[in-house]
Amino acid sequence: MFGVPKLGRRSRPFLIVLLVLGFLPIGGVLIHAVLPPPMTVLMLQQLLGGKGMDYRWRGLNDISPNLVYSAIGAEDARFCSHSGFDFKAIQKALDHNDDGGKIRGGSTISQQTAKNVFLWPSRDWVRKGLEAGYTVLIEAVWGKRRIMETYLNVAEWAPGVYGAEAASQHWFGVSARDLTPQQAARLAAILPSPRRYDAGAPGPYVRRRAARIQAAARAVRVQGLGTCVYPR
Repeated sequence: MFGVPKLGRRSRPFLIVLLVLGFLPIGGVLIHAVLPPPMTVLMLQQLLGGKGMDYRWRGLNDISPNLVYSAIGAEDARFCSHSGFDFKAIQKALDHNDDGGKIRGGSTISQQTAKNVFLWPSRDWVRKGLEAGYTVLIEAVWGKRRIMETYLNVAEWAPGVYGAEAASQHWFGVSARDLTPQQAARLAAILPSPRRYDAGAPGPYVRRRAARIQAAARAVRVQGLGTCVYPR
């Protein structure tokens, strides 16, 4: 009879390394299901680059629903209906890019959260592959409400400014829980390029984009597109 070959002593360290590497993503997802990330790679990069770091975590109950609805309306209208990936948005972005227009991404809020918390800011395929894996994990372990809470707390809203509370204080001098629909729409409007645009004294582009987002946020609320965050 043939027995199962035993692992030699030299193989054990390699096996241990593989087990540790396999557990790291799962462990990180489990930890941050209940604890806020202390810092992200982007935060560290910006801090080392002299941008400072204003990072204030707030629970979702301390963030205005206006910002949640604005984020869904601006970034991911099917947030509550997909499982981490919006294939319609991805195909639309690919078609747009193939037509030679300005490069457009199709990432969902779940994908952006996975990238922001666990990975580095770049467009390489290694990071995109890891992002997909983390997206599956946080969708399975965290759920939509925790994903939204984390997304709003780790997103960069100005150079060195992270999270809804710090952004609200930075741009408007108010708490995140007191954001008006217009203020929330302006914050969502600058998310694609927070180091370029100004939410406090917006130019024509941000004003137009914010007006569209404010209308989209109303539709999200009225049509129940945010019920995975605020159940009816």
